Amino acid sequence: MIRQDRRLIEVTRRQFIAGLGVAGAAASQWWSPVEIFAQRSGDSSRDETRPDRFSRIFDLPPFAEPSDRLLNALRALGAPGGLMDAKDPLQEGPIRLITNPELSPNNRDSTTNTAGVTFLGQFLDHDMTFDGTSRLGVPTPPETSPNARTPAFDLDSVYGGGPTESPHLYDPNDRAKFKVESGGLFEDLPRGSDGAAIIADPRNDENLMIAGLHAAFLLCHNKCVDMLRQTGEDRRLAEQDSEGGLDFGDDESRRRRSVFQQARRLVTWHYQWIIVHEFLPHVIGASTVNDILRHGLRYYRPKEGEQSIPVEFQAAAYRFGHSMVRPSYRANLAGDAGQPFFGFIFDPAGQGQADPVDLRGGARAPRRFIGWQTFFNFSGAQAANVRPSKVIDTKISTPLFNLPLGAIASGDPPTALPQRNLLRHVTWSIPSGQAIAEAMRIPALSTSQLSELAQFGVGLERSTPLWYYILKEAELNGGGGLAGVGARIVGEVFIACLSLDSNSYLGADRRWTPTLPSRNPGTFTMVDFLTFAGVDPDSRGQ
Repeated sequence: MIRQDRRLIEVTRRQFIAGLGVAGAAASQWWSPVEIFAQRSGDSSRDETRPDRFSRIFDLPPFAEPSDRLLNALRALGAPGGLMDAKDPLQEGPIRLITNPELSPNNRDSTTNTAGVTFLGQFLDHDMTFDGTSRLGVPTPPETSPNARTPAFDLDSVYGGGPTESPHLYDPNDRAKFKVESGGLFEDLPRGSDGAAIIADPRNDENLMIAGLHAAFLLCHNKCVDMLRQTGEDRRLAEQDSEGGLDFGDDESRRRRSVFQQARRLVTWHYQWIIVHEFLPHVIGASTVNDILRHGLRYYRPKEGEQSIPVEFQAAAYRFGHSMVRPSYRANLAGDAGQPFFGFIFDPAGQGQADPVDLRGGARAPRRFIGWQTFFNFSGAQAANVRPSKVIDTKISTPLFNLPLGAIASGDPPTALPQRNLLRHVTWSIPSGQAIAEAMRIPALSTSQLSELAQFGVGLERSTPLWYYILKEAELNGGGGLAGVGARIVGEVFIACLSLDSNSYLGADRRWTPTLPSRNPGTFTMVDFLTFAGVDPDSRGQ
């Protein structure tokens, strides 16, 4: 693998100019991508929605009327030891559950997705939704519920309000850059004296993997700032701003402001490319991605500027990733006194420990970093180190039935993640999977395919909570990715949030291609991103 210093030199000034340019010169030749996509999608028939609130896609009745009997059935379905529990033999320890997958016959390994796809998906979720006010199991109109994240893939979960509004996130000696600290061996998030991460979204310190991803984005941005300065683009852009009448103060302030904005655009557009060209094809299939890009939206059809996050996505369809979580992971290959660091995703024994035995976030120690060759395929000699996620099905890894309260945004029980997901269907009055399938005019799953739900005695096999339904769709499709209702909801919400955002690469210039260093010029993958950020195996030396 080419070392970072060589790759830095090889990026030309011309490449950067190409990556920074907005499609202004092309605007006179055809309509903008936003205009084209809005025309294909058509006007929404729904009332005006607010981007800072949640919304709905389907005007359909809830899957069931709220009652104590229903709530008890949902709690039973999502209970520890219940139908959805994979019943992993945790007594075997974190290492054997990785090396001996036959120990968990109910929790199959994926043959298509690596372990990192799970946490990239979690990172994306935190970039577009944050519901901190609704109460589980209490019906609430989504239109009145604030979403604390913007409904766009703009990395507000990383950048916050920028250096002016969120100065605590940035280097006081160089406001164009983020603060990044050391965990002892490698990078760590900035932390306060209590160990809490000083980041724009505290959920990105929930576990080691997502904390490592967040730190990689900080490093990627800082690297872009350095590269822009080395090519002289910061001076050119500052002069351009000054000539355009933008007054950011003295020359140094203008350069700092300009280089920050352009570095942010570079990072964000490459991130968005990964979403469209790597993440979505993995989880919903390339054919569904291409169909939506070419033919527009069929069901989620917001007007430009009114896109918001629908509850069918937020509370159900996009929670498919919980099924992909493994009970345990190898965090790195040599961080634990020269030995691999293995741990359960969450382990009650880790509560209160300065250096927890599990992979929870909120702590600093030399071994608490991620060796990304376990999570993404760096190929070559590293290919043997990558590990898979779990398949997408109706079984959830056992540690997720006993979350630490610190991993729950509200800090309130229940601590079983499946129970929380199912109770949200009552909170948001979400339609059944069958009703949505009918609205989409696709064959619904039969009661025989959902017969295991009959035991709860409230008709869930006939009118199924959407989250369970889309997991069952995926399970019946082999577990490699979403199908039917789930694939369409996830795909349309993702692509709408990108295409209707005039600041995204899909909204501003669909012809744009990546310009940062990559193994294959003109494209960009998670492996390229992690390599550019300097957290790849070669840069770590392990």
